[in-house]
Amino acid sequence: MPMVGNEDFDGWLVVVIVSWIGVDGSFDFDGIVMLIGIVFDAVVLVVHSGAIGVYRWMICRKGHTAIFAVELVLCAISNHLASQSQIKPPSAGRFTHILSVGIGGSALGPQFVAEALAPDNPPLKIRFIDNTDPAGIDHQIAQLGAELASTLVIVVSKSGGTPETRNGLLEVQKAFREAGLDFSKQGVAITQENSLLDNTARIEGWLARFPMFDWVGGRTSEMSAVGLLAAALQGIDIKEMLAGAALMDDANRNNVVRNNPAALLALCWYWASDGVGSKDMVVLPYKDSLLLFSRYLQQLVMESLGKEFDLDGNRVNQGLTVYGNKGSTDQHAYIQQLREGVHNFFVTFIEVLRDRPPGHDWELEPGVTCGDYLFGMLQGTRSALYSNERESITVTVQEVTPRSVGALVALYERAVGIYAALVNVNAYHQPGVEAGKKAAGEVLALQKRVLAVLNEASCKEPVEPLTLEEVSERCHAPEDIEMIYKIIAHMAANDRALIAEGSCGSPRSIKVFLGECNVDQLYA
Repeated sequence: MPMVGNEDFDGWLVVVIVSWIGVDGSFDFDGIVMLIGIVFDAVVLVVHSGAIGVYRWMICRKGHTAIFAVELVLCAISNHLASQSQIKPPSAGRFTHILSVGIGGSALGPQFVAEALAPDNPPLKIRFIDNTDPAGIDHQIAQLGAELASTLVIVVSKSGGTPETRNGLLEVQKAFREAGLDFSKQGVAITQENSLLDNTARIEGWLARFPMFDWVGGRTSEMSAVGLLAAALQGIDIKEMLAGAALMDDANRNNVVRNNPAALLALCWYWASDGVGSKDMVVLPYKDSLLLFSRYLQQLVMESLGKEFDLDGNRVNQGLTVYGNKGSTDQHAYIQQLREGVHNFFVTFIEVLRDRPPGHDWELEPGVTCGDYLFGMLQGTRSALYSNERESITVTVQEVTPRSVGALVALYERAVGIYAALVNVNAYHQPGVEAGKKAAGEVLALQKRVLAVLNEASCKEPVEPLTLEEVSERCHAPEDIEMIYKIIAHMAANDRALIAEGSCGSPRSIKVFLGECNVDQLYA
């Protein structure tokens, strides 16, 4: 089996091994090294441009203009932790829980780290509101119950105006009011200075405010206050996370590509996908604590690399599709197709060598432990795929620790930057996401027009139920009739509109009106 690995550093912190099949059964490493070597000088600039802004890199770069601001953030986190014994919620003896309100990169990184590293009995247990789903929000608040009084709420939004985060904040504040609690005494904001959220927290006197810098994108913010504060409050050693990430950054600045883990990873992606994203990346960590790693990578890779245009303005429709879960559980879901089905993927195995803490392992049968079975499943699956000419990458860590997790985060952040340089796209913007937000805003604006039309009809004597065609005409939006139907169906399901005739299963049959006439809205 052909193997290419980076040189050992810091006692096997992370090792990348490639098991690859070329057309002739070989891995054309030298050819791809030549290609990546051509752009490598530019890659260093791209990866360490202001856009990525990972704190640990700034810390390692003494003399960097941002170093003072970064050290202030770390100092603020340290001071916040030191004062925890003095900072108490008004209606409880101490804080027992964290409720993190954020979406995308503001949630996926902290969720991954909490699952991977939080102790069994952390100083503060963490829950997340990471969507604008009312039922999901209600569930998280209900799970806290009376412990809402001892919950520290961390609200994360770079701009301070992210709709999902704003909605989550408003829902949580409502729950605090209904419980007779003062939210400001339990609220913490992580946001850009002078953002809407920052100003709100300052004016209302929230417990603390931590900055997000303009060069920090959500998907690369785990090593900023976004990830470090929540991790530290759970008892995770953030200095070790930063140390592991810094070690990986040092390795990733090696101009000898064979000794550069991120360069190895990026060139494998390039080779596997022909540089055009022709194959999906299936991520299978063989460790329960790394369950959320594939979700974290899904955003990091797909939001960074999924671009319509390259840096020269050419339409290229680049990207890498990422999905996965965990082994060996999901061998039963994936492996049959991966080995024998359509060959439109490559696999990344995440291998963890240590099964349990020293002294805690035991043999299920002579010479075989439970962890040996997991190891056998990983290696057997890897070999089975290889025997059928299915490519795989294996990333090996000695054990799941703050240091190795920090290194994994740094490895993939850098690999994304290098791959982006190889295919000539900007890894650090997200115009497609912005387009989705704009479209969502247009839907809500149309809904307000629909409500106004229905309200006017409902205020007539007698009430005038309207067909979909009539609603769309009065909204001056006949081209949006399907969206108007969706709006009305959603409102009817939530008792905000009444179907007078027909059913939503037969759109053209329905006539709709509001249950009550809002006279004030007629003159708004």
